[in-house]
Amino acid sequence: MKPTPDGGQFKPGRKRRLFWRLLALLLVVFLAYCGLLYWRIAQQSGVDEARQADVIVVLGAAEYGGKPSPVYRARLEHAAELFEKSLAPFVITSGGTGGEVSFSEGQVGRDYLAEHGIPESQLIAETQSHDTNESAQRVAAIMRENGMKSCIAVSDDYHMYRVKKMLEAQGVVVYGSPRLESRPVSWVEHTKMIGEEIVKYILWKLHLS
Repeated sequence: MKPTPDGGQFKPGRKRRLFWRLLALLLVVFLAYCGLLYWRIAQQSGVDEARQADVIVVLGAAEYGGKPSPVYRARLEHAAELFEKSLAPFVITSGGTGGEVSFSEGQVGRDYLAEHGIPESQLIAETQSHDTNESAQRVAAIMRENGMKSCIAVSDDYHMYRVKKMLEAQGVVVYGSPRLESRPVSWVEHTKMIGEEIVKYILWKLHLS
């Protein structure tokens, strides 16, 4: 048995108690961190920061046969409203092919906005990304190539905190503007959405470290 600093011995029972206390402390710290993230995500979800910027960035969502899903369409229409208010001179639509072979979310979004009056010369489609982090990286690269430094990010409310952090990690100044009526009708559903965002955010942070 290894002697303690005061000349005693570490007993097996004492070791187990120290282990469980340490484990309990780590669990408390982790839960506190999750609670803080929940509060930050919920707080960000209720804020519209739309203001003058270099570009509007629309995060992709599902598309079906070349047509945006209702969720994606709502994001695109919100972006069109911001564009009509002259808050930014360009719009970037983002998203790869996902499960669809013939169409990408970015291209579908670009086509939809072009059909609804935004000049094609002011639309840019990012069509290669497969998740939010890759979208942030590719959008930031497009912005750098075009001398753009700030953006209004358009997505769902619960998604906004993670989107902002990922774009900020790429050196972009980001203002979040959630699509209208993006909050789920059920409080339970909204809590579930935020819980999923917490997991995705933590996994992203672990990947960075």
